[in-house]
Amino acid sequence: MTGQAATTPASKAGRDLPVAIGVGIALFVPFAVGLIWFPWLFILLVAVALTAAAVEVHGALLRTGMRAEIVPIAIGTAVSVVGGYLAAVTELRVTPTAFVIICLGATMIAALGARLLRGREGFIRDIAASSLLIAYMPMLGMFVPLLMTAPAGQLRVLTVIVIVIAADTGAYAVGSLLGRHKLAPEISPGKTWEGLAGGVTVATGFAVAAVAFLLDGPWWVGIPLGILVSLAATIGDLVESLIKRDAGLKDMSNFLPGHGGVMDRLDSMLVAFPMGWLVLHLALGG
Repeated sequence: MTGQAATTPASKAGRDLPVAIGVGIALFVPFAVGLIWFPWLFILLVAVALTAAAVEVHGALLRTGMRAEIVPIAIGTAVSVVGGYLAAVTELRVTPTAFVIICLGATMIAALGARLLRGREGFIRDIAASSLLIAYMPMLGMFVPLLMTAPAGQLRVLTVIVIVIAADTGAYAVGSLLGRHKLAPEISPGKTWEGLAGGVTVATGFAVAAVAFLLDGPWWVGIPLGILVSLAATIGDLVESLIKRDAGLKDMSNFLPGHGGVMDRLDSMLVAFPMGWLVLHLALGG
């Protein structure tokens, strides 16, 4: 219009919607292609994403005065994901579970050793930061290769992803229409108990269908799977939101235009995968 500067369409959250959609598609395609046709590509992308997320959370911790030993943690994160998968698809004399446990221990030892070189001041604080990052990234992320290497592993991973997306979509739709009671107003004001219930319900429906038709398992396994994975995803989202609030951040970074940081896309998935692995391992074996 005359006299007015052209503006870029943006969402209510102030994000550039076309850019966000474009970036979302650009992220989805290689992960989907890797998961369906090239498992190694998927695992490498997961390793890169988790390493980037570790760097982002490290940056948030620095804003609060906590300094983790990010170099050994980043290396340990990538090695635990790639090595855990490698242990399953090759003839290494170690199981995937044993490999990732060894890798976690080695990462912690490396972080402790690296911090010793910087002296006494703030030692406990910094080691707490390193411990948080190790527990948050490689320890939770290692369940991706463990799930991938189980029977019908790619379909198990796909099932968990579908459940998380269904939970998020259901929570948003039901919360927008019926949400009245705030779930955690000081952490995430937009979340409601009604939205949580809607998300769990929708996710459970998708889980039942996925277990029956994708995994060829008893349909009832989808009930605990849907409930527990969707609740874990919500916890993951709230935890990341609280870290950002404590650090005074809106997004973990601006690495992904329209989406924020890598961790802003992984928060729910990161906590959901261990729960998905546990339920499917107990119910279907592997």
